[in-house]
Amino acid sequence: MEHSHYISSEILTLEVIQEIISQNKALALSEEAKVNIQNCRTYLDKKMASHDGPIYGINTGFGSLCNVIISNENLSQLQENLVKSHACGTGDEVPSAIVKIMLLLKIQSLSYGHSGVQLITVERLIDFYNNDILPIIYTQGSLGASGDLAPLAHLSLPLLGEGDVYFESKKVHSSQVLKHFNWQPIVMQSKEGLALLNGTQFMSAYGCYVLLKAMKFSYFADVVGAISLEGFDGRIEPFNELIHFIRPHKGQIETARQIKNLLEGSQIINQEKQHVQDPYSFRCMPQVHGASKDTIDYVKKVFKTEINSVTDNPNIFIESDVIISGGNFHGQPLALALDFLGIALSELGSISERRTYQLISGLRGLPAFLVDNPGLNSGMMIPQYTAASIASQNKQLATPASVDSIVSSNGQEDHVSMGANAATKCLRIMENLERILAIELMNASQAIEFRRPLQSSAFIEMFLKSYREEVPFVKEDRILHYDIEKSIAFMNSFMVELED
Repeated sequence: MEHSHYISSEILTLEVIQEIISQNKALALSEEAKVNIQNCRTYLDKKMASHDGPIYGINTGFGSLCNVIISNENLSQLQENLVKSHACGTGDEVPSAIVKIMLLLKIQSLSYGHSGVQLITVERLIDFYNNDILPIIYTQGSLGASGDLAPLAHLSLPLLGEGDVYFESKKVHSSQVLKHFNWQPIVMQSKEGLALLNGTQFMSAYGCYVLLKAMKFSYFADVVGAISLEGFDGRIEPFNELIHFIRPHKGQIETARQIKNLLEGSQIINQEKQHVQDPYSFRCMPQVHGASKDTIDYVKKVFKTEINSVTDNPNIFIESDVIISGGNFHGQPLALALDFLGIALSELGSISERRTYQLISGLRGLPAFLVDNPGLNSGMMIPQYTAASIASQNKQLATPASVDSIVSSNGQEDHVSMGANAATKCLRIMENLERILAIELMNASQAIEFRRPLQSSAFIEMFLKSYREEVPFVKEDRILHYDIEKSIAFMNSFMVELED
């Protein structure tokens, strides 16, 4: 980690997060952030020394126990108990890449000086990030309402020398890591546990991770769709900008332009066609892919706001000399956006599977199932089954989580966002889309070989040449599971090149 990213009040964007991750940058607090954190903590300590009344979460219990007053000598124990008691996550482990983003976003949120944490607490979280000490967090346990309580409790346990972490590719107890670095466990001060556990960093990290990939998949869907159009001997007219300028949705215009550019100079697209129209899955790519692009843009705006926000509770306002208990931890904006994003990604998979289906149907001079000697060979028959199965699962996963709610904490938390469920579902949809697009690539690249000796565009021919080095043409039946896996790996390597 040669270069550092300084946590400050400057706007954090998805592009900056991508840069921090891809360049393996270390984190450091700016002087401004240090002052913000220290001033807020000093203010809170003075307030507690002179204030006798209850302040939620600082000298009271939590949730429906908000009316139970806690004596000053027990405030540190109160915060430690909070972290331990809320570490109730279960299910699968959260991927390490997402845990790392959670750490980054929690550090960012605490740096604004409205949360009342100690400077040493934030600096220890930075130490975890910079040394790849990644707390083990579980996918289940958050209602996405009082913040992501259970996941953030697991994120915070190692500060106390509790819980497990991944360090140097091994799962170890955090106490061993503290000993390794000669660090003492953090002694929680008033409000700190609540500042750490309240927040939307689980949902936000999932959203950022999915969005960073979704932007690439959106482009890749255009590339594979263009190859499928060539394989199907499709028409270029539906991508004429005149059509799209009279219905000027941004994503629609962008998709039409992109596909037309991808096909520039192609002999296949320019040859005389025997058919007047293409099916919707080809003809309406600008409208369908474009709508998903517009959704991704909307969701990006929601998350940009969120990752530059303070989302714990209560919030401390030094200049106004007030501590306010509100609801910035409620994940509703994210829950709705994640559901919308899941639907948009599911639709990219849905239309992709339909193109695959058209390609194997024995139409337009293509052999049934895109293989010589169909009958003896099943060819691409069953990959389409697989894509159909996955596309159907995505439709089920795309059912919104945000329309659900369930009462918790004895009725105090009577409406919750279910944004955490929306987040984990959205990741599964994205992973499924990856597989569906890989299967379309297998079929599209197979179909285009039956258009030889005609050539596609220079870009597509170069792309297919690279792909064929990994996945050869299917002449006779073979185990296509391996081809699917290699196609997924090829897609990911292509998208890494896009970043560069």
